[in-house]
Amino acid sequence: MTFLLAIIIGVLYAAGIYLLLRRSMVKVIFGLIFLGHAANLMIFTVGRLTKGSPAFVPEGASQVLEPFADPLPQALILTAIVIGFGVQAFTIVLFKRTYLTLGTEDLDNMTSTDQLPGGKS
Repeated sequence: MTFLLAIIIGVLYAAGIYLLLRRSMVKVIFGLIFLGHAANLMIFTVGRLTKGSPAFVPEGASQVLEPFADPLPQALILTAIVIGFGVQAFTIVLFKRTYLTLGTEDLDNMTSTDQLPGGKS
């Protein structure tokens, strides 16, 4: 299972980086989404995959019995999901404003903001 997740994480990272290098703003946003999901899956995998073993201390015991699921990576993933949504929302708004100002979605055509459409500067 860990090997399969490693392959999936690698594919998500590769697709995310590939899309970040494209010329379209929509592809850049999808690249950010893929990178966020890959990072979350990597944190989840590093926290050890255990099935049906919560991190609770049994009654009468002094510590958690092995194997147990580590709750810290799960909490970090929840935080990363919220931060990822914030970054994605900011990027969408930034690209929309850029498109409305410059009139193009192609990142290569966005060379300068000195001369705005309509002769405004």
